[in-house]
Order: sequence, then C-alpha cells, then structure tokens
Amino acid sequence: MTQTDVLVVGGVGVDHIVRVKSLPLPVVDSMMVPPIVTVVGHTGNGVALGVHTLGRASAMADVIGDDAEGRLIQDAYSAAGIPITFVTHISGTRRSVNLVTEEGQRMSLYDPRHPFEFIPDSSLWREGIERSRHVHVSIMNWARYALRDAVAAGRSTSTDLHDWDGVADYHKDFAYGADYVFVSAAALRDESGVVADIFARGRAQFVVVMAGSEGARVWRRSDELPLRISPISIPGRPVVDSNGAGDSFVAAFLCHYLDHGDIFGAARAGAVGGAWACGTLGTHTSFVDVETLERLLAR
Repeated sequence: MTQTDVLVVGGVGVDHIVRVKSLPLPVVDSMMVPPIVTVVGHTGNGVALGVHTLGRASAMADVIGDDAEGRLIQDAYSAAGIPITFVTHISGTRRSVNLVTEEGQRMSLYDPRHPFEFIPDSSLWREGIERSRHVHVSIMNWARYALRDAVAAGRSTSTDLHDWDGVADYHKDFAYGADYVFVSAAALRDESGVVADIFARGRAQFVVVMAGSEGARVWRRSDELPLRISPISIPGRPVVDSNGAGDSFVAAFLCHYLDHGDIFGAARAGAVGGAWACGTLGTHTSFVDVETLERLLAR
C-alpha cells in the first residue's frame, strides 16, 4: 500500500554557510566573516523537507558517512519525523561550503565524497519505491539506477538537472528517464533545442526551466512555446539568500501538481515556494507551509 507521497532518492548533505561582502572574493591571506553556520542541506534534502512542510508524506533514501555530518543528518530527520533509509560509506558524508553575498548571490564549493563508481545495493531504494506515489531522483551517479527501477514500478518520477548545459552526457539518463524534468536556466546554451531533444529522446511530460529573478518557463510536448511564469515578490520578505530556492520551487510544484494535475498552478506554487526560501539566511532553514502558500497564490 502507498504510504509516502514523495520518495526522494539521493542528495542530502551538510552545508557550511559563509557570508561574504561580494563575489568573486579578493585574493587575500585572510578576511573576517560573520559566524559560519552549519546546516543539513543539499538538493534532495530541500525537496524532502519542502514536501513535508506542505503537509505531504515524504521519505529519503541516500548514502551518508559514519561521521559527525552523518549523525547531524540522522538527528535532523528524526526530529522532523521524516522516514529515512540510509547506508554508510567509508568516504563520509557529502558537504559544501556555500559563499553567500549580502544580496543573496551564491557560490557553492561541493565535496561529493563518495567514489564516482560506487553503486549501493538496490535494496536502498526499492522498498521505498513500492510504498511511494512519486519518486524524485537527485543526480547522484548511482541514483540513475533508482530512476530506472521507479519507472519500471510504474511510479511517476522527477529530477532536477540543476545547471546542466544541455550537452554533458552525465545528466542525460536523468533528462531522458524522468517524467517531470526541472533544470536551471543558468547554463543552458540553447533552451528550446535542449527541451526538444529531451522530448524526442526521453519520456518527459514537461520540462520546467527555472530562471531565478526572471521567473520560470514550462515547456509541454503539445506546445510550441512555453508557459511563462512571472517571478514572485513577497511583501515584507526581501531576498537575502538564494540557497535552496530551486529545491523549494520543486517541492511546492510537485505537491500542487500531484494534487491537482494543473501545470500552470503548480508552476505558480513553485515560484512562491522558491521566493519564500530566499527570504531567510542559510540553506533549507524555512519552507512555505500550506496556509501561507494558499494565501500568497490567492493574491
């Protein structure tokens, strides 16, 4: 029996947030910064917590380390009440150092930890897939096998390709294998051409291009031009940190779409979720809840 609305496979880690005046940093021996904050973060974590905050049942399956960062993650998920299935690897837990400016710009220094060729036993995700309505797969190298198993099990699937350029082979299994594809506009060289390729070679029902302060564009197979979603500005909540905005967008989009099947409404919900996340310092420190989301959508 289905018990979970969204199973997230991969993408949990620890972020060290460093506030800086501007980017790029000058080349100096040292500089003073505000207190460095350590939080549970990374892309899959943002989707799992975002879905949970919106009142749906989420779960996480991933690889972590037997280290302080891994224990921090397990404690955070236990406190949130989100079911987890973890295996450990000797290389440790993924982590990032995120440099964030006063205007909310970000540069992430990502330490993936696990060997590229490492593939955990499929028991890590298979039981969770059977219990879940939808499976969101982060772009860990091994998670491409979980995506194939989710499709074979008849579950709807999604993935976030982040700053893919539309060319790198690494992302293509995810781009062609998922039903709902999210991607940042940051590095796309030929957006319409990349989307056309995903539709021609993959199974995607739609592709959502997230463009930050420019809003978002939703491409559907049946349309020649995308739906354009305007950026959201939340009164009294200025942008202070863009960490986690894309993950919050995806979480709010998925919750709305799984409930209503309305792409335009889901994209507006995603825009609100992303804008809300930008209003607090740190990664995944605040997610929009159901009441607030509905109120902002009704504006």
